[in-house]
Amino acid sequence: MPLSPNFRSLNCGAYNKNLFTPTSLAGIMNEIITLIEATAIAGVGGTGLGGLIGALFKKDSKKTVSLLLSFAGGVMTAIVCFDLIVSALETKTNIFIVSLGICIGVGVVYLLNLFIDRATNHEVHHISHDHPQTADDLDEIIHSNHLSAHIEKKDTTFSLFVAGLIMACAIALHNVPEGMTIGASFANMGGALEGSALVLAILIGLHNIPEGMAISVPLINGGISKRRAVLLTALSGVPTIIGALLGFLIGDIGALGLALSLSFASGAMLYVTFGEILPQSILMYRSKLPAFFVIIGILVGLIVIYV
Repeated sequence: MPLSPNFRSLNCGAYNKNLFTPTSLAGIMNEIITLIEATAIAGVGGTGLGGLIGALFKKDSKKTVSLLLSFAGGVMTAIVCFDLIVSALETKTNIFIVSLGICIGVGVVYLLNLFIDRATNHEVHHISHDHPQTADDLDEIIHSNHLSAHIEKKDTTFSLFVAGLIMACAIALHNVPEGMTIGASFANMGGALEGSALVLAILIGLHNIPEGMAISVPLINGGISKRRAVLLTALSGVPTIIGALLGFLIGDIGALGLALSLSFASGAMLYVTFGEILPQSILMYRSKLPAFFVIIGILVGLIVIYV
């Protein structure tokens, strides 16, 4: 397993005076800059591109988006289960600590989503007791429908601000763990953007395209100009960068830090994949085809990891 340069230089916890030399600091900065650039393309670029597509066409093919999400969910599952979690165990960290990190990642994202849902769903007219427990559209997952409801009612500026803030928090809940998987994988690859780290960056960029469309379309329909909607949509990808930095910095402080970073990010990503992305893809296109695309995604993930 490729460990980060700083972890290797620690030599199992022994102090190394060369760790904090200007050369090593310059190397760390270069790694961080590379990570920020890659994650910005995946987060800001992918979401912004989706926002632009939504602004230009104002509609999307639910079948295409469903299959794209299914495929991405499959690849993410393979990378999390057969790369990130395995790498966490290879740090020789106790398996129960790794399992606990995964459970914490799942629990944190679930509870924060539950809190936001309970605070906002009653304000959206079509959501009732008969509504599915999972969202029926992407705009519900990121709560852009909540902001649109306030825009349609022409609420006060403060109400719109609060609704926008809630939407930003909901998006951050998805983008931060996505970024953490890139950052943790990047640390695991020794600060190199290759293998699973590169694939995750590309996948998350593709996954963010339909998410960007789901953000921009209701904003435009609610009266916001196309240019401003695309800009706001692109900015919603910034939390991905924050997550990537967290995942990398925690994963770069030693074996335990790497294991916790990998396991927490894995748990958060597993919840996002199985709790939201895959149910959403099936709701958008009710057929057996999404299941096949998940399987294809898992196989592609395995090939990426082991070839």
